[in-house]
Amino acid sequence: MEPGRAGCLLLLLLLPALAAAALGEFDPYRVLGVGRSSSQADIKKAYKRLAREWHPDKNKDPGAEDKFIQISKAYEILSNEEKRANFDRYGDAGESQGFSQQQHRQFHRFHDGFYFDESFFHFPFNSERRDTSDEKYLLHFSHYINEIVPDSFKKPYLIKITSDWCFSCIHIEPVWKEVAQELEALGAGIGVVHAGYERRLAHHLGAHSTPTLLGLINGKITFFHNAVVRENLRQFVENLLPGNLVEKITDKNYISFLSGWRKDNKPHVLLFDHMPVVPLLYKLTAFAYRDYLSFGYVYVGLRGTEELSSQYNINVYTPTMMIFKEHIDRPADVVQAREMKKQLIDDFLSQNKFLMVARLTSQRLFQELCPVKKSHRQRKHCVVLLTGEGEKFAEAYEAFLTFAVANTKDTLKFVHVYSDRQPEFADALLMDEEKYHGRSAVVILERRNNAGKIAYKALEEAWQGSKEDNFILLDLLDQLRTDPGLLSSETVVADLNDELAPMFLIRWFYSTLDYISDCWDSLFHSNWREMMPLLSLLFSALFILFGTVIVQAFSDSSDTRDTPPSGKEETAAKTEKNDANFSKESNSRIPKKGFVEVTELTDINYTSNLVRLRPGHMNVVLILSNSTKTPLLQKFALEVYTFTGSSSLHFSFLSLDKHREWLEYLLEFAQDAAPIPNQYDKHFLERDYTGYVLALNGHKKYFCLFKPHKSGDEGGTLGSCKDYDASQHAEARGKSSSSPGSRSIKNKLHKLSFWMERLLEGSLQRFYIPSWPTLD
Repeated sequence: MEPGRAGCLLLLLLLPALAAAALGEFDPYRVLGVGRSSSQADIKKAYKRLAREWHPDKNKDPGAEDKFIQISKAYEILSNEEKRANFDRYGDAGESQGFSQQQHRQFHRFHDGFYFDESFFHFPFNSERRDTSDEKYLLHFSHYINEIVPDSFKKPYLIKITSDWCFSCIHIEPVWKEVAQELEALGAGIGVVHAGYERRLAHHLGAHSTPTLLGLINGKITFFHNAVVRENLRQFVENLLPGNLVEKITDKNYISFLSGWRKDNKPHVLLFDHMPVVPLLYKLTAFAYRDYLSFGYVYVGLRGTEELSSQYNINVYTPTMMIFKEHIDRPADVVQAREMKKQLIDDFLSQNKFLMVARLTSQRLFQELCPVKKSHRQRKHCVVLLTGEGEKFAEAYEAFLTFAVANTKDTLKFVHVYSDRQPEFADALLMDEEKYHGRSAVVILERRNNAGKIAYKALEEAWQGSKEDNFILLDLLDQLRTDPGLLSSETVVADLNDELAPMFLIRWFYSTLDYISDCWDSLFHSNWREMMPLLSLLFSALFILFGTVIVQAFSDSSDTRDTPPSGKEETAAKTEKNDANFSKESNSRIPKKGFVEVTELTDINYTSNLVRLRPGHMNVVLILSNSTKTPLLQKFALEVYTFTGSSSLHFSFLSLDKHREWLEYLLEFAQDAAPIPNQYDKHFLERDYTGYVLALNGHKKYFCLFKPHKSGDEGGTLGSCKDYDASQHAEARGKSSSSPGSRSIKNKLHKLSFWMERLLEGSLQRFYIPSWPTLD
């Protein structure tokens, strides 16, 4: 026998032993302290007890967090009958089902839009055996919402959703590790979501299987659908970036590009390099600084850049970065390096984010250039030129610019404002004095707080840029260094107008394009479960449209065959027909009873009212407590009164004080409503579920969930609209409560009637469970 075949045979013989050894380190039964024959109730009780004991917010033991994660992982396996059966049979949690049956095959499979060539065996070792390089990239739900999403407006993120016992996750690990390190060094963000411990975040991202790779930029998610190789991942991140970040510069357009500082109020950056394509590092930098700088790229090896290279004395063999401000004939700053590193570029650009005399075009720019003083040692003063546009004011502006270049100090910022574009700002500083009309003025100011309060002093006369004006301004600045009380006047200025903000129609146009692009991408790449509501709406609209056309066609053809009736007969027939239709529609909505029959769901009637509920029937259950029973039942009866005419609906209520564990077991299958314990929510053990409504389908084993609206919700007014008959019914009974406490409790059930409408339409999300738990 050949040595290679002998080695393969030996490997096949050792596979069960190796897998058993690897999986034997984690036994969910041992972690929860239950036996293999334990019931779901016993497993749940053990989990609740251990979760309370080892929760990191209550247990300060250094190993409490790891222990809590193991407990959650064990409960995740044992609470799912399918995963539990697979573990009992194969020692596997379920993602590599039947491992012993597949270990003799080599296979190539497609997986969620992108494929993996699994031409060799991988062992599903648990996370403790894997590479720990992903630990620093792990994301949690609150961290993702509060930090990652806002940061995605500065850099794109590449995120991987993974889990334990996942063959494909292990297969892509070497490529992922290499690309993550490379992209992070270039300035991209990297994230890893463990679907086993962060189910809520994985569901929020739309990842229904592992592994899943996606990109995040400007708060928008894009899924990766190609082969997991280095080139594809780099191209994917590059395609996330907008296409107009960097402009290609040649001898023909460099003057117009550098002169653009007057229009966009930004310094302009040029990178000279011998690469034919713009480097990804430069594109990522341009995206991060797009609000402050404009970027251009010069390919020095291209014909048509000789004049540009000669003009600025460029070394074609060394990458060179130049920043141009108000003067385009010479750069304001230059950096050269054989390898442009991200830190070097960041330090260079952060020191040159503004023009020498930037124009205040927005409140954000005003706050950055003229920050509020934090202490006497950190005083920062702004010297503001209030001027106008056009040649008439050019001489005054050039003189002010020359003065600013000659007096650059860390404590001073020189800016200018177009008075006609910021009239409120100019009037607050110049007090509408006649001597400044049609002329330029200079004001020294200091911001005192974020509410708009400033201290200032204006030059006595209008600014003309003469030598005398320069001496007067220089003398005032010298006095200001020793006498902060020189700024004797105070006022409050309103926020500046955003001069560069796009028009409403343009914003609407781009928003529409983004929406159409999202729909197009979802149509071809997204999970079909996410597309079902849209497809259902589309097919319903088409069915109604074509159905109406067909019915109209048949009715028209039948009318042509009949003799047309006289005018009076036609009017009478229409009136009779309309009355009949109205009475038919109203009868379908009128309840069969004059009251709402709501029974308590107990262990006595639990089987008949839920477990053995007839097909097509549903039990709508209100969750309440002893203290909220009366007001919630009154509001519940009002909201569901118009739906009691349906014989397939039953109405009940459940006491939270008696059956909290039963409710929490169900809510664990509705991840959005009940966060899983490993989200580290310190109040997850004492959540208030009063006002929740569950529509239970006992035959098909699923439920729909209504979550109460918070008090003060903007949509609460819509939810408070009641049916006329229901209101009359409540007034007749005379049991309406008017106390503030009962009113706030009743507000929890606002919009329940709209939710009931969607329930009957079948458009609500359904949460399936393996079996109905017992009601202890």
